[in-house]
Amino acid sequence: MKSSFFFIKRASKKQTSFWATSLLAGVLIGLNPGAVAKPITVTAIGHNSEARYINAPYLPYANPMAPKGGTLSLSALGTFNSANPWMTTGLAMSGTDYMYDTLLTGSLNESFVMYPQLAEKVTYDPENTSWIIYHINPKAKFWDGSAVTGDDVKATFDAYLNKGLMQVRSYLSGVDKVEVIDKYRVKFHFKSAENKEILLTVGQFPVFKQSSIEKDFEKLSLTPLMGSGPYQLYAVEQGRSVTYKRDPNYWGQQVMANKGRFNFDYIKYIYYGSDEIALEGFKVGQYHFRQESSARKWTTAYNFPAAKAGMIKKEAIVTKNPVPMQALVMNLRHKIFSDIRVRQAMTEAFDFELMNNTLFYNQYERLNSYFHGSELAATGTPNAEEYAVLKPLLPKLDPIQRQAAVADWHLPKSDGKGYNRQALLSAREKLLHAGFYYKNMALYQPDGHRAKFEILIADDKMTRVLLPYVRNLKKLGFDASIRQVDSPQYLERLRRFDYDMIIAGFPQSTSPGSEQSYMWGSQAAEEQGNQNYSGIKNEAIDAVIAKLIKADNREEIVLYTKVLDRLLRAGYYMVPMYGSTSTRVVYWDKYRHNQTLPDNALGIDYWWVDKSADSIIAKYLK
Repeated sequence: MKSSFFFIKRASKKQTSFWATSLLAGVLIGLNPGAVAKPITVTAIGHNSEARYINAPYLPYANPMAPKGGTLSLSALGTFNSANPWMTTGLAMSGTDYMYDTLLTGSLNESFVMYPQLAEKVTYDPENTSWIIYHINPKAKFWDGSAVTGDDVKATFDAYLNKGLMQVRSYLSGVDKVEVIDKYRVKFHFKSAENKEILLTVGQFPVFKQSSIEKDFEKLSLTPLMGSGPYQLYAVEQGRSVTYKRDPNYWGQQVMANKGRFNFDYIKYIYYGSDEIALEGFKVGQYHFRQESSARKWTTAYNFPAAKAGMIKKEAIVTKNPVPMQALVMNLRHKIFSDIRVRQAMTEAFDFELMNNTLFYNQYERLNSYFHGSELAATGTPNAEEYAVLKPLLPKLDPIQRQAAVADWHLPKSDGKGYNRQALLSAREKLLHAGFYYKNMALYQPDGHRAKFEILIADDKMTRVLLPYVRNLKKLGFDASIRQVDSPQYLERLRRFDYDMIIAGFPQSTSPGSEQSYMWGSQAAEEQGNQNYSGIKNEAIDAVIAKLIKADNREEIVLYTKVLDRLLRAGYYMVPMYGSTSTRVVYWDKYRHNQTLPDNALGIDYWWVDKSADSIIAKYLK
């Protein structure tokens, strides 16, 4: 599934796997109407992309000779009470995706190209993309040794569509019905032939055993649904750790995209109450692989004894994926943020340069795009093609958004010295123009209510980041505060849109599509549990998302994404914060990876343990 889907870590839309033979072995037919006049059967399928590895023995970032063994140990924050991340209640444990196969799996080097996994081939009609048939590999087995069948696939998708998370229902909303043709063939019927992406989308979801779904799908339990994946749940310490064990009898070991993959005997997640405590656990070897999100810690925290002894390795791994948009999200469902001039003022109050200088050791970039660092990011003023898409939509926009959509858009920039007077004066002017007024040095809304709101967080490390912003907001007269709640309460309030402002991340892939509708679409704004956290309702944005979903080629995907980027920025729905084009990882020096890393992801599934180095570290930690 696309990387923007928050709960897929192991296999994403750009990151899933697919192997076997077909009637047209070694041939990829793109989803381009008019290419062929009748249904075709292929072993790889791409959405406006070409499969480069259709005849490859393994993927280029894999080491097929990688040794098996050892443990990948990582940290997790908070707690858990469920083994099922797909239902609407509960807090799922980390790593559940390792237990399940998907119908297709994708290359980490390509934009939305899918290769065989549970399915060995697909049949579809390029001129009528209202259906697709997935041919299940007869070798595919669940953990209990039973075959994966069309009935299991149908039962899985019926559960997703009727009982699953709202994000999943939105993502799969184009599915009309799932038909079992025979034991190893299942046909997906779609509501329209216009969304060509959905032919691949349905291939991204984990498949469960039918009897397990009927018994346990909506049960809050630490017993997982029956899967067919490379790992099984091995041990659970309630609230403390979760361990998965590699299945030595895993049916899919010889699938092309799995060669050199899933090399760890065990994958363990150790839970901590905060990242500060988790860091201390890493230092003493409680877990061994860490992704470092803090610039301060990256710069200053890794000088402890084990690091000085050469036991620790740091890597900043650059990928071609868009940098995830991390932003302060304003809830437009609340009247205080309904005026775009207020949202502009909120943006001007955020002094990134000061934070980068004083908190982040100048390690971050300001995010001037929702697709920052990629070819999808809008830059400068619209070119002729972009303007042609924008022009008929401009009358639907607020005048300020209309002007910003066609401008060379940039966030305000300060000198980083601590008091951005000019920006605050500009923000104050916008608030006054919006009808806000001052009384006794306090700011009031046009209706006479105090200009008051809180920023809801679940992670205490964000407090120090927010304090400079809150100070600026108070200078403007806002009664702004930070409220921290525990993870379960935070997630429940998130599902119900019960907040004024939050910090949220919006990961994107190199091939945006239908997932944009549940992040920014008008319908998603009213669907509790969806990811339109701002509550955006904008006809122009809906229209561009529809065009993006129906794109016929890569050029159109890039074009419509850039226009979407312009509209999102111009609406000032959130305050962009900061990010980095590289993924920072720190690990005890026993993990190894292929010299060639994937373009679009870290690819941890393809790493392995150096047993001799593992022994040295084990002796050091005694």
